Amino acid sequence: MHAILQPEGWAKPIGYANGIVSSGRIVHLAGLIGWNAAGEFESDDLVDQVRQALENIVAVLAEAGAGPEHITSMTWYFVDKRDYLARLAEVGAVYREVIGRNFPAMAAVQVAGLMEDRAKVEIQAVAVIPEASS
Repeated sequence: MHAILQPEGWAKPIGYANGIVSSGRIVHLAGLIGWNAAGEFESDDLVDQVRQALENIVAVLAEAGAGPEHITSMTWYFVDKRDYLARLAEVGAVYREVIGRNFPAMAAVQVAGLMEDRAKVEIQAVAVIPEASS
């Protein structure tokens, strides 16, 4: 059993879901990029896109009644490793502002490109919501 998570007011994605909540309160998030709820980029800057992608993750998690503290793993896809490494301190600061001090298992890879040409980063995440005590 699962349910698709679609934040109110977001453009409906084509061919994927922004997130899935599964039995056992595991939340699977699609790779989310740095565009806004209307599916539009507001910036071509890496750090701005990281902030937006993380805010998108938080919005999808909220649809499941979860928060950033429930994230257990993340996979980050960057189109430019050098840009990421040069701006690592800024990326880290944005991460802490949006996600907080939760540091889940992570992987980061450089890719030749992402499906959206303007995207600089795509982040996939999994969260686990603790079961309520009986």
